[in-house]
Amino acid sequence: MAEGSEVTVSGVREVMDGTALLRWGRTCLAGLAHRREEINALNVFPVPDSDTGTNLLATMRAAVEAGEAAGARANADGSAARAVAVAMAHGATVGARGNSGIILSQVLRGVADVVDGGPFTGDSLRAALARASGLVREALSVPIEGTILTVLDRATAAAARCPDQELANVALAAADGAAEALGDTPFQLGVLGQAGVVDAGARGLVVLLDSLVTVTRGEAPTRPEYPRPSAARNAPACAAEPRYEVMYLLADSDERRVAALRARLGELGDSVVVVGDGLGSWSAHVHCADAGAAVEAGIAAGVLSRIRIENVLRTSHPDVQAGSGDSVTAEVGERANWADLDPGATSGLPTRPGREGGFAGSAPTADTNHAVVGVLGPGAAATPGVPADRGILAVVAGAGAAALFEDAGAVVLAGDEPVTAAALLAAIRRMPNREVLVLPNGALPAHELVAVGVAARDARRDVLLLPSASMVQGLAALAVHDRGRIAVDDAFAMSEAAATTRWGSLRAATERALTMVGTCEPGDGLGLAGHDVVVIERDVRAAGRTLLDRLLAFGGELVTLLVGAAAPEGLGDELARYVEQNFPGVEVIVYSGGQHGDSVQIGVE
Repeated sequence: MAEGSEVTVSGVREVMDGTALLRWGRTCLAGLAHRREEINALNVFPVPDSDTGTNLLATMRAAVEAGEAAGARANADGSAARAVAVAMAHGATVGARGNSGIILSQVLRGVADVVDGGPFTGDSLRAALARASGLVREALSVPIEGTILTVLDRATAAAARCPDQELANVALAAADGAAEALGDTPFQLGVLGQAGVVDAGARGLVVLLDSLVTVTRGEAPTRPEYPRPSAARNAPACAAEPRYEVMYLLADSDERRVAALRARLGELGDSVVVVGDGLGSWSAHVHCADAGAAVEAGIAAGVLSRIRIENVLRTSHPDVQAGSGDSVTAEVGERANWADLDPGATSGLPTRPGREGGFAGSAPTADTNHAVVGVLGPGAAATPGVPADRGILAVVAGAGAAALFEDAGAVVLAGDEPVTAAALLAAIRRMPNREVLVLPNGALPAHELVAVGVAARDARRDVLLLPSASMVQGLAALAVHDRGRIAVDDAFAMSEAAATTRWGSLRAATERALTMVGTCEPGDGLGLAGHDVVVIERDVRAAGRTLLDRLLAFGGELVTLLVGAAAPEGLGDELARYVEQNFPGVEVIVYSGGQHGDSVQIGVE
């Protein structure tokens, strides 16, 4: 029998190759889509929201998309099963939603860990379920019986007891064992018994195993209709503090630091799950009151991305059904930039309850390029006529530039060497002010800034990180700073000033390289608009003139030139004269910045 071939006997599949594994994923995806509302309605543990079915569906969709991409690349042999299984496990881990989605990812990782150079067989399924069961128990800080954990264990035991070797029969045994265990969950977990429902996550696991039966046997098992909750699920009547579901991906870590992260999250809250895909990526989940501390724990463990923070305590009023209140979310992808942030995301980060019992947030902007990362709490409103206790922290490179920012009233964090998220967080915490506005000036990517902002806020400090991608944008923002305004208005005005400042920079090429406008040679002058090379000339002076033509093509009233330490002698004055001669009416200001890297930073307002 060739590796990866699908052997069927009277319609019963004995093994599965990569194509069949993908068919299983797609069948499960269809099953979860069909059962989503049913599973959502069952959800009463660990919090009475209504998103378990939605989370499982989103997780499986991420797995299938990753598997399809891998299947298209793999050869039609035994290696395809391995490639597809590994890709689906990775896709589920990085795309997991909720603790149920994270646990689902470990079932798929169990499959990936046992498929090695051959097809997926009955013995593979036994080993995969056993592996997944161990991974899930290891990932949970406090295992709770009567949940998907128990049902997975029972499915594993039923598969191990099955005397048959055929994959289809082992799959049926596992699915039947899971279904039987699912029916027992209301008797194992009090909150399920009180609501008269089975566990929602475990119901999703039964869908997963029933889909495997459908693919291997050609027909779906018949399951009973599980009752919905007998009464409306209300949030606690007296909630002392908000609760947040915090999720993020973790990279550049190891098992020791992951174990420490799991322990720390267990101290902060509950429903802790931290799992890996076996390839160096981990997904973390916790329900806690202090979302900032949960993110800070992740920063200490590795590199974070795709941070997601959601309010899981929807309301503190007993007469309102849970799920009907505000859901607040901040989510940033690995390649996020300021334009990727949804305008409403600025009010999606967790805050303390506002005066009216809702959640106070910064005003969303009309343009995503003006997005402000941060939230103001109840102390954010300034007293008319009284300057606010507000400080500005700016990341600045170069002694001359640092002097400019300090003269404008900012506290400077030196950016001559690369600034880390931990260094920025420490600098924010050293600020003595009640309100802190941060000008990162391009020092860190957006997803790290979001993490820092969440970790920096506490009961005595409000923090807003403004979208300044360069020092010239930061200077434009500082020019409109006014402590007499309330913080959200001040931050909005500063963010708008930064976002409407077109900026570029000049550099000398140090090596031969391919850019979006061609190949440069050592010594060439490079003109960048934002972070992209748009000009290649024979030297920096010529590149500066061409870049100014580009930046001023759409108009401008003020040009700021921040001259770096490596700039040729007189370059700033020469470029200023070029603007005066060729763009009448445009004002030019030349500063000695002293920054390394950019010969000149150019801002156009």
